[in-house]
This record gives sequence, C-alpha cells and structure tokens, in this order.
Amino acid sequence: MENNAVAQKSIAQEATTFFGLGIAPKILQVLERMKFKVPTPIQLKAIPLAIEGKDVMGIAQTGTGKTHSFAIPMVQLLAQKEGIGIVMAPTRELAIQIDEAFQPLAHAFGMKTACLIGGASMEEQVRALRRKPRILIATPGRLNDHMGRWNVMTHDVTMVVLDEADRMLDMGFAPQIDRILKYLPKERQTMLFSATMPEKIMEIASKYMKLPISVEIARSGTTVENVTQELFIVKKDMKLKLLGKLIQKYHGAVLLFSRTKHNAKRITRDLKAMGHRAAEIHSDRSLAQRREALEGFKSGRYKVLVATDIAARGIDVIGIELVVNFDLPEDAENYVHRIGRTARAGHKGHAISFATPDQSRDVKDIEKLIRASLPIARHPEIPSEQFSPFSKPPARHQSHPSKSFHKSRHNKFNKFRRY
Repeated sequence: MENNAVAQKSIAQEATTFFGLGIAPKILQVLERMKFKVPTPIQLKAIPLAIEGKDVMGIAQTGTGKTHSFAIPMVQLLAQKEGIGIVMAPTRELAIQIDEAFQPLAHAFGMKTACLIGGASMEEQVRALRRKPRILIATPGRLNDHMGRWNVMTHDVTMVVLDEADRMLDMGFAPQIDRILKYLPKERQTMLFSATMPEKIMEIASKYMKLPISVEIARSGTTVENVTQELFIVKKDMKLKLLGKLIQKYHGAVLLFSRTKHNAKRITRDLKAMGHRAAEIHSDRSLAQRREALEGFKSGRYKVLVATDIAARGIDVIGIELVVNFDLPEDAENYVHRIGRTARAGHKGHAISFATPDQSRDVKDIEKLIRASLPIARHPEIPSEQFSPFSKPPARHQSHPSKSFHKSRHNKFNKFRRY
C-alpha cells in the first residue's frame, strides 16, 4: 500500500514537469536551456498523444502553449524517420513566431525550417527550400503558390498541423486548405489546433483525420484566467479623450484593437500627437513595417500597438499589461481572442472595452458567449453626460454551462474519442 502511494505521488510530480510525457532526452535538454519548467494543460495532454502518432484535435484558447504542443512531437518524430512536416497558420506574423519556436528544437537535431509567407521574397523562399528543410511553416496561400510551381513536393509529407484553424476558415482559406490536404499522402499524422470548434472544422476533421482524439482544455467562449474586464459605455466622439486618460494609468505594454485599418491609422496618429510611443499593424502595412512594429512592441520601443483583428493573430507577446477594445469586434468570439493577448504565462492582465450607447446588442452577444456580465465603469475626469449607458437587463447567464450546453457539446464530439 505504501509503495502504491509513493508511485502515485511520483506520477503527480512528473505531471508538473516535462518528464514523463514521452519527450526525448535531447529535447528535454533544450527545454531546460529555454527555462521551460512546467507544461501547460494543453501540452500535458496533447504531447504524449502526438508523440504516439495519434491524430489530435486540440481545443484551447490563445496563450495556452499550443505551439509547443505540436512543435515538440513533430521534431521528435521527424528525428526518428524520413519525411517532412508542414504547419499551416493564418497570418504571416503567426507563421514567423511558430518558426522561431521551432528553431531551437529543430537545430538540436540538425534540422532546417523554412517559413513560407506572402509578402516575402519568393526567390529567397525557393533558396530556402533548396536547402532541404524538414519543417515548413506556411500561410495557406503561399504554400499553394509553391506547390503549384513544384517548389514543394508533397509525397514525403508525414505530418501536418493546422494551427488556429478557426481563424484560417474565418479568413477564407478553406479552399486552399482543402486543396493542400487533398494532395498530401493519406498515410500521415494530422493535428488541428483551434480556440473554437465550428461545423466547418468538424467537416475537415471527419474528412482528413483518422480517429482524432479531442483534447479540450477550455470550452468555446472561455476567457483566459487572471484577466480582469471593464466596460465603458461612452459616446463615439469621446472615445479618444477617454483612451488618453486611461493609458496614463498603465506603465506597461498596451495592445489596442480597432475594427478597421483606417481607424487604426487615425488612432495611431492621435496617440503619437498625445506623446505616446505607438505603432500600427494592419493589412495596409508591408511585411517589413509589420515586423518592425511587432519587434518594437516586444522590445518596449513602442508602448501601444494598434491592430486590427486579422493582423493581431500573430501577436504572441508575454507581458502585455492592457488590452483595449477601442471598437467592439464584429464577432463576439473575437472578444475572447483579443483579451487572450494579455494575462499569458501566469501573468495578470486587464481588458478595457469601449461601447457606444447603440451597441447594447453587441455587448449582450459577448456576455452570452463568456457567460458573465461585463462590469460597467466610468472615469472621474470625463463629464458624466458623456457616458450614456444603454439599458442593460439583469444578467441571465449562468456561471456554469447548462445541461443542454453539455448535451450539445457531447453530441458535437460523439464521433471522436475524447481524452
């Protein structure tokens, strides 16, 4: 009995480190050098399954360590056999950051990676492909371009990952993804990671994955831990003044979301006029400009980074103190993605949202998704008449999902094995 208790204690201890997950000693050494001590919940569940060669559907919010959940198994398995691995991501910035995460692991085994993204030199990418990389990280459009020119041969692909699959579908990449997956060998390992699970992703899983095991860390609409939220209902022409007052209270990095690129440009210009160090990232900026803005934000050169939803998908920065929804998102699920950019890696964070008096429906949609009411705030230095709260019915949302919600989730996944 005593020996059994000791064994159980040992297993519990191993579960809080990367030991005991089936990770090769060489990779454990790399993780040790990178000061990766404790696996996140998605890593804890997904890594052993992926190392066993299983098809995995990982459902988790942003900032939960998804990248290493597939990077570690992919490098380890490719080190043991012939073939190449492909990772698809929705945006250039995210592809670049995935490539950066892969490099320390891949280099330990003498493997090369290649990052294939739009907006970058096609010739340089062709040269990179000639160096026989074992891992390709790509946006779907550029990967299709290379495949169409026979720069990428798919017959030896043994592993493929779809990262942020829901966002790729939202951005209209479904036809490109479908075309790529059709050309890949049927005998391969497929992993899919997503924050939400719309029907279209279920279709992809049913069509292209073999008995995938679903690893769900947080239900759709779950906000990240350690993030506090606040809502200001304010007239449109007072948003900028309120923003200036609020930013003065925060000394750390601020990520601000705008619905449109035109508004992002204007907000950035106005923030600079107020004396704040600000940069912008959206589709009108070149790849070089977007890289400079992101690197400047990471290094502290810019305090505020103004972004649109699509451009922000590649922003994986630890230490963002405040997220500001200057404009509410068009899609309520983007609210969860946005505020998930703060409170990462155990840090605390805060999210502030601005809503105009006519946006009660948008706020209700967000509250319904996250199953909580957003606390309404006012700023003492802004005249009270500038705050025009809409009538908000008492919160009807439960703190825990209802039985019908659990039943629908069960039905949605009953064709997959659950972990």
